[in-house]
Amino acid sequence: MKIYLNGDFVDKENAKISVFDHGFLYGDGVFEGIRVYNGLVFRLREHMERLYRSAHTIMLNMPFGIEDMGKAVLNTLKVNNLKDAYIRLVVSRGAGDLGLDPRKCKSASVIIIADKIALYPKELYEKGLEIITVPTRRNNAEAVNPQIKSLNYLNNIMAKIEAINSGYEEAIMLNNEGYVVECTGENIFIYSKGKLHIPPAHLGALEGITQIAVAGLAQARGVQVLEDVFSRYDIYNCSECFLTGTAAEIVPIVKVDGRNIGNGKPGKLTLDLMSDFRALTQKEGISAY
Repeated sequence: MKIYLNGDFVDKENAKISVFDHGFLYGDGVFEGIRVYNGLVFRLREHMERLYRSAHTIMLNMPFGIEDMGKAVLNTLKVNNLKDAYIRLVVSRGAGDLGLDPRKCKSASVIIIADKIALYPKELYEKGLEIITVPTRRNNAEAVNPQIKSLNYLNNIMAKIEAINSGYEEAIMLNNEGYVVECTGENIFIYSKGKLHIPPAHLGALEGITQIAVAGLAQARGVQVLEDVFSRYDIYNCSECFLTGTAAEIVPIVKVDGRNIGNGKPGKLTLDLMSDFRALTQKEGISAY
């Protein structure tokens, strides 16, 4: 495996950054996870634009432009000769001192990793996933806005730990008002009375690249997609529920907090969208080869 590190490709064992890097010391940086299907990088432009929006918001000076960053992603894929992969692109504030002052970080660090990923076993996509709601609330959008895809994921990790300690793989996170926001690493959809509902971004949900793609596929099937504030009550009584994410793709949810969703099996719309999404990823994307 070759890792892109600040303009060079180095062996995995030699891919190292300074212990004074503020990404390591403080989680001061941004990242993207990107999927590659059969040599096609799925929605690369959208990922690059979100990365640069995140960096602009935290006033992180990117070392080069968006086009060159995209080329670096494609080159990393080619160097590793991967046709199906998960790419992790990380940009940290760079090396500084032990204080918080970002002015001490003279240049950002750019790391690109191309590898494989599988969040859940195949049978969970066929049988569906059972999840719970956890006590940890999603970050307040007026404190650390979740639209910034930052390296500081402690909020999500704490919720993940609570899920694991309770014997579950994934968990729903609420905001401080008790409304559903997202899961620890995925967006959430519910299907009720012929309409799909997703939590609005202002509640604290990240606008997912896969979320937007799947919403478009649903609309192409004639299904109305609405941004709505909803609670756990609405999830318990919906006919279908599923999660979306770059790494997870589409995951059917069959039980939440001990309540069956619908008939307790992956719903028809969910299965149709999973099929549509697989077809989409095989034809849409930027070729790395």
